[in-house]
Amino acid sequence: MLQYTNPILAGFYPDPSICRVGQHYYLVHSTFAYFPSIPVFQSNNLVDWELIGYVLTRAEQIELTGLGVSKGIFAPSIRFHQGVYYITCTLVDGKGNFVVTAKDPRGPWSDPVWLTNITGIDPSLFFENGNAWIVYNSVAPQNNPLYNGHRTIRIQNFDVHNFTTSKETLLINGGTYLSKNPRWIEGPHLYKHKDFFYLIAAEGGTGDEHAVVAFRSKAITGPYEPYAHNPILHQRLQSNHRITSTGHADLVETTSGEWHAVFLACRPYAGDHYNTGRETFLVPVSWVEDWPLLNKGYEKVNQFYPLPHPELTYLNRSTYSGNVSFRDDFECPVLENDWMFLRTPKEKWVYQEKGKLSLRLRPETCSGQGNPSFIARRQQHLKCTATASITFSTSSCYEKAGMAVFQNEDHFYFICISQKNRQRVLELYRSVLIPADGSHMNLLASTLLDAPP
Repeated sequence: MLQYTNPILAGFYPDPSICRVGQHYYLVHSTFAYFPSIPVFQSNNLVDWELIGYVLTRAEQIELTGLGVSKGIFAPSIRFHQGVYYITCTLVDGKGNFVVTAKDPRGPWSDPVWLTNITGIDPSLFFENGNAWIVYNSVAPQNNPLYNGHRTIRIQNFDVHNFTTSKETLLINGGTYLSKNPRWIEGPHLYKHKDFFYLIAAEGGTGDEHAVVAFRSKAITGPYEPYAHNPILHQRLQSNHRITSTGHADLVETTSGEWHAVFLACRPYAGDHYNTGRETFLVPVSWVEDWPLLNKGYEKVNQFYPLPHPELTYLNRSTYSGNVSFRDDFECPVLENDWMFLRTPKEKWVYQEKGKLSLRLRPETCSGQGNPSFIARRQQHLKCTATASITFSTSSCYEKAGMAVFQNEDHFYFICISQKNRQRVLELYRSVLIPADGSHMNLLASTLLDAPP
């Protein structure tokens, strides 16, 4: 039996949202403080994915300067209606919630329209019988939480012409059962299947208690009843399993009427430690007594599953799943789509000509909250190797160039070429804040690059 490999998108592709238009599927993800923001993937079989572009590619669309690496773009949701693609999203610690549109998922996408009447995060659109609705995570009733992590799911009618909303309605208070203090319900999506409206959301926080829960109602504005055996997907009893923290799911129906779900999960190497970020996984969905059950028939989320479209010819060319490698000789006139910047560039400092990439030395660093001279690719494997051919010359010990293994402002390694006592040296640093001198790196090792005469 032919199988596909989980994760279908390996390495830092959190908060997946999916929609199908005709024969094609489209996926988008959170990018936090990275730019360009919100990648758009396309597939015709749910397994082989092509990165076709980004949503936020222009400096005037998004301001990320001053935001921490884990802030910024949270939980985009992609939907299609009457020839238009809609993405709703949140700029955390920024201007809040917004919507962008495009006629072609490859772009260009519009400038954001900010949704000032929505207090919360994770907005998602739903279209039905000529009406549009927006559902989102919000504060506790009267903004008076009963416990830490007490949140709600709310809904408003959405005007697709003027991008305005109406009076909000409370759908879910707290989560599955308020008496049990459910924590951090978020990432809601709405669906219509047969006679019911279904609300799928994440619950339990984004750690190893992360899970997917389901509710349904005969009316879109409720009342919603929870599934009696929530959660419908979790790994809470699989703490030693290689896949943990499953949640934030989005469902899609195939052309043959089958259903699948994409969701985020982690692959820890020890305890709750992982260095590939939250990744995108895929499992089948079974409808049982009018409830969507994810991964039914499997004890836990697996690495391998039967192909979702066995009638199709699979290309097996994905560079995002399984044991993959890449090489970039910078032969193209522009950077490949997989390269990213930290925050929004305000000036040109990267130059590409055939066979060479040049980065201009600037004072911004990875430990700050600006836009350093740094281009990055996602780490896709727990163990990997990376090499680069670097030409760099300096007469100052304060000027350095090289490669970084970067998690966030406070956690990274930097191997670089620099200068000491008029000799070129190779140095290895680890991120650390040294209050005495304000330094953000600690030198671990150093060696001469040029032998003395």
